[in-house]
Amino acid sequence: MNGPTLHRGSRSTGGTATAPLRHPGSLLRDLDLDRSAALSLVERARTLRAAKQTRSEVPLLAGRTIALLFERASTGIRVAFEVAAHDQGAHVTYLGPERARLGTRESVQDSARALGRIFDGIAFHGHDHGAAEQLADSAGVPVWNGRSDLWQPVQVLADVLTMTTVAPDVPVGSITVCHVGDGRRSVARSLLVTGALLGMDVRIAAPEGLEPPDDVLAEARGLAAASGARLTVTTDPRTAVRGADFVYGHGWVDLGESTQVWALRLPRLLPYRVTDELLDLSGKPGTAFMHALPAVHGTDSALGRRVHEELDLDGAEVSPSVFADRSLVFEQVANRMHVTKAVLLAGLAG
Repeated sequence: MNGPTLHRGSRSTGGTATAPLRHPGSLLRDLDLDRSAALSLVERARTLRAAKQTRSEVPLLAGRTIALLFERASTGIRVAFEVAAHDQGAHVTYLGPERARLGTRESVQDSARALGRIFDGIAFHGHDHGAAEQLADSAGVPVWNGRSDLWQPVQVLADVLTMTTVAPDVPVGSITVCHVGDGRRSVARSLLVTGALLGMDVRIAAPEGLEPPDDVLAEARGLAAASGARLTVTTDPRTAVRGADFVYGHGWVDLGESTQVWALRLPRLLPYRVTDELLDLSGKPGTAFMHALPAVHGTDSALGRRVHEELDLDGAEVSPSVFADRSLVFEQVANRMHVTKAVLLAGLAG
């Protein structure tokens, strides 16, 4: 099966022999895909999911090696790459936060050139999206962005697979999804751009000053002009969710942050908390909650207990009842692995 070429614009950092062209199998941003490539990845993931369920999967990556370069820990993204690679016969080497210190003892370019001569592909999970770009420009092998501070393309492709699985008879361009909360975050950016690419109705409800950046909005609007997508950015979550098929939340707090940071951030975000009342405003009984995880939805985690003790909240970005009864989060987790597998295959096997 011939897969899509993932990256639309290969380039290099210079004209020397030590700066190879970016591999066309790289995927760093949603903007690296055209509509056909995005839909091909989703459909290939759907086929791979069925093959895994029937134990009929054919491994196509035997003998391939993949580096998991993780500047920050993430159980979900790590296991998605590990299981996807294992199912397809590839081997992985995990380089966690204690080793993946890009640009410290050696330059990002030197790390990329070294890894590119040992591994067939590199999965990146880190803070600085610029580091992912430098990796891809210098490695000479596919580089896949599991998550950076700016983009999360694999996650949102998995979300498209989830949404089209839940609503199989609804054309992708007829789906309405609303992201509530900080619109600058990687998932919000990726959802806006991929939704625009696929012709969806995408709403971003965010506090003033936390809207998606102007450059991302401009890219999304350009894609929407071609696809017929409907894009809305508003500060009013109650209006934004009307008619939505899916309402998407994102994490508000981190265990390593101070209570003072929380006290400044949370008052702005509280009106965007996903509750049963907010979901009901969609006017659709089947409106479902989505989240890339981890989510604070009660007091059954150390982070949730701290939120409850210090801020008197039972859950943060989502209420316990919504998370328990009206969410698709674990379907998203499973589908992220299948999409990851499709991305690996497109980059390494064609």
